Amino acid sequence: MAPNDEVDLPDLGTEGGPESGSALLRSDLASENETKRSAHDLEAVFDVPVTVSAVLGKSGMEVSQLLKLSKGTIVELDRKVGEAIDIYVNNRLVARGEVVLVEDRLGVTMTEIIKAGQS
Repeated sequence: MAPNDEVDLPDLGTEGGPESGSALLRSDLASENETKRSAHDLEAVFDVPVTVSAVLGKSGMEVSQLLKLSKGTIVELDRKVGEAIDIYVNNRLVARGEVVLVEDRLGVTMTEIIKAGQS
């Protein structure tokens, strides 16, 4: 662009009609306000029960093998040590995470949230 070329830009600081820059600024602020949500917005569903499952891995076996299992038997899973586990809510994959030890209990830390259709 040559130094003498002028570009007509809207003035964002003036109040005006829909063609003014302030209208653009107001629409951006309106869309920001619409997307801001809080926990209070979800209050209606706080008491809805859900089932949460953390799947360490899976293994297939015949019923005869299942009946032979006893205390101390090791069952080989399809995952490796340190690999992420799947977290399901109502049988739907929603996240992946890691197993952690909290005092004398096992827990799960979510490391990745799965968006719909991403599984």
